[in-house]
Amino acid sequence: MPLSPMNRREFVKKTAVTGAAVAAAGTAAAAPAQAAEQQRDCHPRTWSFSILGTTDLHSHVFDWDYYKDAAYTDKAGNSVGVARVATLIKQQREAKGEHRVLLVDAGDIIQGTSLAYYFARIDPITGTGGKKGPRHPMAVAMNHMRYDAAALGNHEFNYGIEVLRKFESQCHFPLLGANALDAKTLRPAFHPYTVKRIRVPGAPDIKVGILGLTNPGIALWDKDNVSGKMVFPGLVEQAKKYVPRLRALGCDVVFLTDHSGLDGSSSYGDELPYVENASNLVAEQVPGIDAILVGHTHVEVPSYTVKNAETGEEVLLSEPYCWGYRLSVFDFELELHHGQWKVTSKKAQTLNPNSVDEDPEIKQLLQADHELVVKYVNTAVGTCTADLSAAESCWKDVPIMDFIHKVQMENVKAGLSTADAALPLISMAAPFSRTADIPQGNVTIKDIAGLYIYDNTLYGKKLTGAQLKDYLEYAAKYYHQVPAGTKVDTATLTNANSFWDYMYDTAAGVDFEIDIAQPEGSRIKNLSYNGKAVADDQVFVVAVNNYRANGGSGYPHIASAPNAYSSTNEIRQLMIDYVTAKKTLNPADFAVTNWKLTQNGTPVF
Repeated sequence: MPLSPMNRREFVKKTAVTGAAVAAAGTAAAAPAQAAEQQRDCHPRTWSFSILGTTDLHSHVFDWDYYKDAAYTDKAGNSVGVARVATLIKQQREAKGEHRVLLVDAGDIIQGTSLAYYFARIDPITGTGGKKGPRHPMAVAMNHMRYDAAALGNHEFNYGIEVLRKFESQCHFPLLGANALDAKTLRPAFHPYTVKRIRVPGAPDIKVGILGLTNPGIALWDKDNVSGKMVFPGLVEQAKKYVPRLRALGCDVVFLTDHSGLDGSSSYGDELPYVENASNLVAEQVPGIDAILVGHTHVEVPSYTVKNAETGEEVLLSEPYCWGYRLSVFDFELELHHGQWKVTSKKAQTLNPNSVDEDPEIKQLLQADHELVVKYVNTAVGTCTADLSAAESCWKDVPIMDFIHKVQMENVKAGLSTADAALPLISMAAPFSRTADIPQGNVTIKDIAGLYIYDNTLYGKKLTGAQLKDYLEYAAKYYHQVPAGTKVDTATLTNANSFWDYMYDTAAGVDFEIDIAQPEGSRIKNLSYNGKAVADDQVFVVAVNNYRANGGSGYPHIASAPNAYSSTNEIRQLMIDYVTAKKTLNPADFAVTNWKLTQNGTPVF
């Protein structure tokens, strides 16, 4: 619920200090007491303000699902998009006062929807043919909402530094990245921080230092775009450098916006020396931080505290889910001591925008852009002979996944050298969306985009048979162990070890079984190629996306494996091109059942 603004009576009651002279009140003291009260009104000793936070918006402007071409719905009743969040923000400003509210984002802004892709690739903000490009809808929306700062997310780098720099130039607020450094000079490539002032009539301004930190995983996940250009040291390391600097600048409050989760985990294992989800470590190890807006992990954490190991002070953290599902609200109370403001209390919560209307001004500003994207995603590129569903793709070898594998293998094969073309070729791909469906009949861009939701590009890497088996064993830890004779429940079968669907690779080109009755590391059985058991020293070319090829999700061997092929074309676009060229998507051309789940050798399904 919005907080009610403090009226004058409450304010005076809260800030008045009872003196001994007032206690001995008399006629002679009445005038001085009245004067003192007036002075206290003019020179307040306490003040409150709020910082509102969003994260992982992924270019969700409106409450719309471009993949389904319909208003967004889910089982939890969530809404998406900054247009609804903007209404909540207006309510907060009206309730608390325009000058008592700051607005911050924790990154992943310009990638994630068909709208994002359209303004990066179809009608890019960088312009084409010498013509000036359009303004990015997220820049338009966030400028209108009056953001004060945003951290860089890892997905900001997906379309290359040129697109990111253009987006930065269109924003009326800084993109912060204290650990995004120029590779040659090791100086910040973006603003590390910004300092905002909360005006307090009759008292010193409250100085709020906002430090932005991004994810070290960018060095792996977007290696093609950043290698040799930028480096990304750890969050703790850079926070230790800049938090003292902000305090030295006289900041009364130090607030961090981290594109990094708060559980201390890393999906890339030991591929990098820096932790992926380090916000809790920053809070614990770096003194002088008041609060942290957390991002990257797409979870809701309304309020969480971490005790700093050096000072014993509590650091307040909040993560507002993703896509505009929630808005984090940090409320601070301060007192003035000897001319300096001190935080006396702080609290955080998340608000749900699903019960408010979209901001009509944002709708007016961006409706035309939205309609352009709707028209684009509804463009038919061919037909399909049968309905292809991904509903069972996480535990069955289904034709819709073989469509991805087919496109990956065809494109890698066409680009191999003569020597590498003689090697056996296989493919790895993850079931990104269980709700994806390519219908029988017309196939549109949105149908394919709903299946392949990321802007990944294509690689060919070389693995030995032994390495391939290790890779598949790593993938198989996605399944919970289910002993033989125990019924398999698909509702509880997957996502063991916090191994999410996008992390789980299915394979094509080799035959094998995954025995879920066995412990992790001993599940891949009967691995063969063309009817023969795979030899440990046999060399394969593996078609895989750039995220995985560069170490994403921590798969063994693949990041250091020799390259046989790479492309700057998005796999999704290659899939669109395949259907456009073939005119007909026919599972008979690519569907092959080459893997299955078993329990002690007995097929599960």
